[in-house]
Amino acid sequence: MQKRVIQPGRPAGATTFDAELALAFGATVRGLRVERGIAQESLAHRAGIERSHMGKIERGTHMPTLAIIFKIAGALECSVAELMASMEALLAAGTSPA
Repeated sequence: MQKRVIQPGRPAGATTFDAELALAFGATVRGLRVERGIAQESLAHRAGIERSHMGKIERGTHMPTLAIIFKIAGALECSVAELMASMEALLAAGTSPA
C-alpha cells in the first residue's frame, strides 16, 4: 500500500471566510464596545491585538481566529457565549449588520 503524503493547511483555493458571519461578528463587537463606552484602540490594547486588526474585525473584512475571539470577549468583560449569543440574535433578526 502506498503512503499518502499529508500536507499541512487547507487545500489550494479553499477559504473559511464567510462575509455574513464576519459582518455580524464585527457589528456585535462594535455594538458591545460602544455600549460599554470603550474606544476601539483601548479595546484592541486590552485584547492584546493591533488597533488596525480590531478595525478590520469590526468592519467585517477579517474573520478572527478562536483565540482572538476569546481575547475580545475578555476585553469586553463578557463570556464568549454571551458574545456569540449577541451575534446569533443579530443574525436571527435578519437585520443587515453593516
